[in-house]
Amino acid sequence: MSPLIAEPDKIRYFQMLARRQALKLELMGMKRRGRTAYSICKSEYGLRGNRKRVYDQMLRLCEKTRNDIDNKETLT
Repeated sequence: MSPLIAEPDKIRYFQMLARRQALKLELMGMKRRGRTAYSICKSEYGLRGNRKRVYDQMLRLCEKTRNDIDNKETLT
């Protein structure tokens, strides 16, 4: 495994990015089998609202998480 994403915080961050991208594709009309990315994002991160609002919240959450990881790295 690459040392770049070996830490648990970074793994969760990349999972979050993948879910955000899947939600973006759903907004464009792409469908998938099983649970929707919308429902996964709502339950995993406690978000509320329609697909567009949840996507906007995911954008902010990803940005905040990235800033937290960057700040944590600068402290060490």
